[in-house]
Amino acid sequence: MFPTMLRLAAQLRYLIPSSCALCGLHARETLCEGCRRQFFTPAGAGLRCPVCAIPLPASQPRCGDCLRAPPAFDATVTAADYIAPLDQLVLALKFGGKLALAPLFARLLADALLNDRRQYSRIGAPLPALLTGVPLSPGRLRIRGFNQSLEMARPLARLTGMALAPQLLLRIRDTHPQSQLAPPQRRSNIAGAFDLAPPHARRIAGLHIGVVDDVMTTGQTLNEIAAVLKRHGAARVTNLVFARTLR
Repeated sequence: MFPTMLRLAAQLRYLIPSSCALCGLHARETLCEGCRRQFFTPAGAGLRCPVCAIPLPASQPRCGDCLRAPPAFDATVTAADYIAPLDQLVLALKFGGKLALAPLFARLLADALLNDRRQYSRIGAPLPALLTGVPLSPGRLRIRGFNQSLEMARPLARLTGMALAPQLLLRIRDTHPQSQLAPPQRRSNIAGAFDLAPPHARRIAGLHIGVVDDVMTTGQTLNEIAAVLKRHGAARVTNLVFARTLR
């Protein structure tokens, strides 16, 4: 039955008119091949900091911030930089409710993860054993109606074979949106906002955990989550983010 459904889906893509989410031209997928080649060419090894994924000169193995103050997370994989016009895709998903973009983000992130796997395996990072998303507060979830991180994490888990734990983390304290705060305020705003759900307290000991999010800006949210996971015994934490903001 499953192969039949895949064939049917492929046939429907030919029959039903569609347009590229970026350029608006006719496309069989959510993103046309031209835009995929232009904006999502995999980054070569050494061009990003392996810890925070910020772009680097080829001669620099790690960024200065991660050398001076290593974060709680161990690595970051990203599909793209958070620049125009890709930022509009993120906003369309997060605030426009364009949920069809979440599987696209997952496919592009899976491509980046698998293409960069050799680079990250050199620093001791095979694929995470368990995948989760950044949790929203109950109030924000009611307003938005969905959690964009989990909407990405579900198809990413299917594409990569990683196990998914959608309720691994809890948001125990509501916070101001990080995007509305200056960088110095973000650390105090997010401190103590997360905890591990009690049923999973012993599940993550010794595991490599992947945390999915749409955008990484200063990394404070993901750093706070990684610190919680490490306190509960996680051996390693890798961020899997669709887009990375440039400094």
